Amino acid sequence: MKKYELLSPAGDFQSLRAGIQAGCNAIYFGLKEFNMRDSAKNFSISDLKEINKICGKKVKKYLTLNTIIYNYEIKKLEEIIKKVKGKVDAIICWDLAVIELCRKYKIPVHISTQASVSNSKSAGFYKKIGAERVILARELNLKQIKEIAKIIPVECFIHGAMCVSVSGRCFTSQFLQSKSANRGQCTHPCRRAYYIRDKDGYELKLENNRVMSAKDLCTLPFIEKLKKAGITAFKIEGRNRPAEYVSIVTKVYRRALDKKFSKEELKDSLEELKKVYNRGFSSGFYLKIPCSEDFSVSENGEAKERKQILGEIEKYWPKIGVAALKIRVGKVKLGDEIYISGKETGIIRARVESMEIEHKKIAEADRGQIVGIKIPFCRKGDSVFIIEKR
Repeated sequence: MKKYELLSPAGDFQSLRAGIQAGCNAIYFGLKEFNMRDSAKNFSISDLKEINKICGKKVKKYLTLNTIIYNYEIKKLEEIIKKVKGKVDAIICWDLAVIELCRKYKIPVHISTQASVSNSKSAGFYKKIGAERVILARELNLKQIKEIAKIIPVECFIHGAMCVSVSGRCFTSQFLQSKSANRGQCTHPCRRAYYIRDKDGYELKLENNRVMSAKDLCTLPFIEKLKKAGITAFKIEGRNRPAEYVSIVTKVYRRALDKKFSKEELKDSLEELKKVYNRGFSSGFYLKIPCSEDFSVSENGEAKERKQILGEIEKYWPKIGVAALKIRVGKVKLGDEIYISGKETGIIRARVESMEIEHKKIAEADRGQIVGIKIPFCRKGDSVFIIEKR
């Protein structure tokens, strides 16, 4: 069976480890500069050594340098490219200045979706100037993708947030708040509710008052069609999303890429995806032109679960699989589900099946208490969150 490359987003070390633990073949991430997720925690050049250690030889590392580049930044850009040479497998970019510098220092290039490559001629051009892969425009359907995939290896988004401008270059955030979306600083004004006001001051609230808020892309129901479209790499959006999002979405799509789902497996997997943040699901442009049904009415997302901070791990005894949990907020009881998250741990989901205080079994523990709980794995200092159903 063909092994499809699955890319997971990494906005911090927890998400990076979560993606790898869940089965991704590659991670993509940004540094503090020149990436389209400026509000994510991101990484520094000094982190590359640890990133390489975590990824090893099996997981590829793709660095995003995919914003608009100004003339005064060229010197700094070149310094970054020189320093990352040999430490990443490719650079995701579209500005010709970045492409030219990558060619100078012999670093593989993947063309960002920001380039809006949507035809074979454009794909051929980027191939001629040295690109190894193109991340296609999001406005393409499966037939169009199949044609371009004959020219050059292609990568496509399969899950996550979609901008109302799709692969275009939106200026709304720049206009309203002087925060450029094309510099990774978007304030997401398209997710808000709007009113229409005429010149006399009369106001009209739209039936769907989030007229620019697109639903999230979800290709799981038709992933088999994507496999047949010639796609080389399947990409999950979400460098601003938390580790549990990366973990669940990566696990689901890893399974879907490795085997053909039954109807029951598909149904269960869609329910898994609904647990983490989403604004409802859409097929994007893959199967049809989006319509009014592909826009969200949700204000705070539609996730069926949310996490609330519970406390932190003060000590862990690996031989017996027991942790000392200091409860700082709320309470925990037997049967509760929790997330354990840390820079080195990534993300672990577990159910509380046994608790003790001073060697006495208990059914519930409250704020301020230190309780011993059975946990498959964790580290001192890890954060613990209670999982609540919505």
